[in-house]
This record gives sequence, C-alpha cells and structure tokens, in this order.
Amino acid sequence: MTRNSRFVLTMLTFVLCLWSLVAGLWSPAFAYTPTQEEKKFLLQVEQDTSKYFTRFADPKTGLVRDSSRPGSPCSIASTGFALVSWSIAKEHGWMTYKDSYLLTLRCLKTLRDKVEHKNGFFYHMVSVNTGKRVWSSEASSIDTALLLAGALYAGQVYKGTEVERIASELYRRVNWKWMTNNTLLLCHGWKPEGGFLPYYWDMYSEHLILQALAIGSPTHPISKQAWNEWNREEGEYNGKKVVNSFTGSLFTYQFSHAFIDFRNLWDRDINYFDNSQNATLTNLDFCLSNQSIYKSYSPENWGLSACLGPKGYKAYGALPGQAINDGTIAVHAAAGSIPFAPEITIKTLMSFYTLHKNNLYSPFGFKDSFNLEIDWWAQEELGVDQGITLLMIENFLSETIWKRFMKLEYIQKWIALCDLNRAVPVTRNTASTTIHPISVS
Repeated sequence: MTRNSRFVLTMLTFVLCLWSLVAGLWSPAFAYTPTQEEKKFLLQVEQDTSKYFTRFADPKTGLVRDSSRPGSPCSIASTGFALVSWSIAKEHGWMTYKDSYLLTLRCLKTLRDKVEHKNGFFYHMVSVNTGKRVWSSEASSIDTALLLAGALYAGQVYKGTEVERIASELYRRVNWKWMTNNTLLLCHGWKPEGGFLPYYWDMYSEHLILQALAIGSPTHPISKQAWNEWNREEGEYNGKKVVNSFTGSLFTYQFSHAFIDFRNLWDRDINYFDNSQNATLTNLDFCLSNQSIYKSYSPENWGLSACLGPKGYKAYGALPGQAINDGTIAVHAAAGSIPFAPEITIKTLMSFYTLHKNNLYSPFGFKDSFNLEIDWWAQEELGVDQGITLLMIENFLSETIWKRFMKLEYIQKWIALCDLNRAVPVTRNTASTTIHPISVS
C-alpha cells in the first residue's frame, strides 16, 4: 500500500468518524454541490450515453441490444433502461417529444405483442427483430423487473396515453406467485428445458426492485412475508459495515436504487441508501488497499463491479463479498455510485476521461471497462452498464426518476405492506449518510 493511499484512507476514516461525533440530525442526501465544470461534464456524459439507447434500438421493434458488439441480441434489462433514457433525452432536449414518444410506444407494443414470455416473465435475451428467445436464456425474474420498472416510469411520463396503458398491461399480466415455485422466495428464473433454476433471491442483492414490484402487484402479488424471508448478511471491511451481496459487485447496490428512492425508507434498522454509500466507500478502500497487487488500482482508478474483462464477463467485486478481481476496473462502478458518494465518484469519472479518453470514451459514452495490468481496454459498451450510468447521473442532478417512480401506487403499496416508511431511528449512524470532502488526487 503506497504512502499516498494510506493518507487517503486515514483522512477518509478521520472525517467520517468526526462527522459521526458532531452530527445528530438527518443530513441532506447530496451535501456536495458539483461545480459548474463538473455539472457540465456530467451532462455531456449523460447526453453521450443516451445515444447508446437510440443507436442500438432496432428501428422496427424498439428493442435494445445487449451491447454495441455487431450482432448482439436484445437485452430485456437494457430495454428497461432505454425506456427511461428516451424520456430523459426528451426532457433535456436531446430528442423531440414526438421521437421519444413514438419510440417508447413502438417498444412497448413489441413487448406486448411479439416478445416471448412465460407467465409475463421475459427471457433474458431475445432477438431484436423477432422477439424470440436466444442463447437458451432463462425467463428472468430480475431482468423482467428492470424492464417493467422502465415501462412503468415511461407510463408516468406519458400519463393518460397508450404508453401508460400498455405499461400497465405488461405489469398486470406477470404472475409473480408462479415465480416463487411454491416458496416464499422469488426464483432467479425458469427454462423450458428444465423448469425453475436452483437459485433464489435469498440474500441482499439487486433484487429489491423485483420484490417491490412483486409485492405491490395489483393482480398476482406475492406475500408481504417474502420481504422478511431473505437474509441480510452484514460484513465488514476496514471498519465499515455493509449488508453485503454475495459478489460484492457495486451494481448490486445500484440497480434498484436507479428507480427507488431509499433515502427515507427503513428496513428495521437498515437504510439501503446509507448501505450503498458504505459499499461504495468499501469498494474504494479495497482497491486502495490492493495497490501493491494490482497497478490498475489507485485513487484515480478504482471501481469493482460485474463487467467485461480480459477473460470474458465476470462479477468482479470487493470485500465484504467473494471479491473476484484481477485488476479490471468497471467504469460504471463509480458512475453508478454518484448519488452515494458524489465528490469522490465524480472526480473518479473525470479522471477516467482525462487519463484514458482515447481508449475508453466513444460517441456513446464510456466503454465498459479496462485493465492497466495488461493494457487491456473493452471495445464495446454494455446496455445495462450504460443504463445505470445514465440513470444515476440523472438522479443526482435532478432526482426526476426517483420523484416520478415513487408516486406509483404499486410502490407505495409495497412500502406500506412492508412497513418501510418510518421515522429515522435515534441510533442512526450519520457517518454513513453524508460524504464530506476527501482528496483523491
């Protein structure tokens, strides 16, 4: 561990501990106000990233490709992010109202009328032209949830239109109870060749949005008891506690937060917004602590999440979690964490651009990942990673997605049934709530 890294970690710990002693009240989620230069940079990244979802949307079906790789099939989750992206682009003036609305409507009609599904659950990957299942992929619970979240959001944007009506149809036809396979937990998915997969959403992960939509369903809801059925395993690294996912990949602390505003929601004594802040800082700590092993890692270059790597796609992550790593850095790890630790993550994203623009930036925003150990650079963008980048930047700058999505009656039903809308506990650790100035340069 280098001298500079030890200084960064020491200062980070000192500031957070000091804050925990002097702060006793609820603090604003975004204590950090970006400079004009930073805001201009974020808007440019957001605009460029939004172009992915127009360039790689099939002009006839509206389905969005999994990646920018030639011949890539449609990713249902990427299409969910696209439905939000087109609305954001319209509101910023990057798309006309007409173009945004018609592309959204075309996509939703395709999803309703052409795309293969099982009891309302879409297959993970389908043909962008026909909507037929490809790659022997599963009817996926989480990918369907991300798609529906995007559809319902679009319905909020275009209230009273055919977009809202079809979004509601897609949501109402999903048989969430079926996906439990007669248990209290939701299964990861189902295949026609072998039935339900052997994996269930039994610990903290990106599945919070899935549970919210399943419990809040107006037609086939699962029991509210399902919310208490999965494990909240708490791990610790360098003194920071995190209700952790199995992989420790940062996307698991981000995807649900792209839609759900967890800042004032409490699950017993857990606030998942705070938890994602701690996971972000722990991810940074882990990278800095391993600089002697991987030269890729530094205060300017860090961020572990599922992404493309030199040997294919892997669920890279940090402790607490299984912590698979080989020096590969995922750009969206920092970008998707901007609302949780804005001062640190914005500087990191700007460093990526300044240091690696020629290798890492394209007309569609940042490419997926890089590894300085072997001078390896991803040659493509992935739809879900572009999506989390775009949505989390927008949440930080305007909170528009959160504000609209939280008005959905289905989300409010889930909050009420699971008793999440409660007063902040007196024992809350405010040290994990607000990120204060830390130098990472």
